[in-house]
Amino acid sequence: MAFKSKSYKDAAAKIDEGRYYSPLDAIRLAQKTSPAKFDASVEVAMRLGVDPRQADQMVRGTVNLPNGTGKTARVIVFATGAQAEAALAAGADEVGDDDLVEKVAGGWTDFDAAVATPNLMGKVGKLGRVLGPRGLMPNPKTGTVTMDTAKAVSDIKGGKIEFRVDRAANLHFIIGKVSFSDAQLTENYVAALEEILRLKPSSSKGRYISKITVSTTMGPGVPVDVNRTRNLTEDTDEAA
Repeated sequence: MAFKSKSYKDAAAKIDEGRYYSPLDAIRLAQKTSPAKFDASVEVAMRLGVDPRQADQMVRGTVNLPNGTGKTARVIVFATGAQAEAALAAGADEVGDDDLVEKVAGGWTDFDAAVATPNLMGKVGKLGRVLGPRGLMPNPKTGTVTMDTAKAVSDIKGGKIEFRVDRAANLHFIIGKVSFSDAQLTENYVAALEEILRLKPSSSKGRYISKITVSTTMGPGVPVDVNRTRNLTEDTDEAA
């Protein structure tokens, strides 16, 4: 059994057992119960009613959070020529071709996102064993395989997040920092939720989202009412 600190237990005690909070109230409570002494991330976990083993039920996408993530993403770009120059001008942390491929092949993964131009995917594809398990492989569906490297870099650094359902049908993503206002975090939550709902597979049967939890780094999870999908930024006066 995992050890839980006194601060964690004290925080968890503030969450009413058996209660499902509105998204705004859950975010407020997560902020209030964050035991970390640093500016912790606010995270959302969802359990989806899909079968990830079926290709047509794989939920994967990106969304630009209106208030960013509070974190400056480290972005590398596999590109040459004008696309490489554009990526550097947009703020890419490292840009390269064979040299960058070799560096990543050696095990270097000190970055949060990777972008590649289509003509270099033949080389980048060989990095699947390194990038794949970490969810860092460039993909045209998420806008990270593109000739417009400047836009890709700007989007990612500006608050674009990527999400992908795992083998257990769970989604995890960050919506900001504890230092954000509850309104900013709720706006980010709404943006992500709307995109996830839009991506519901037509072959998915039954309840699409069965569980939602909001938490902070090192903090307890606050259960969210999955039926609340509208007017989420309105104050409900239910905060604990």
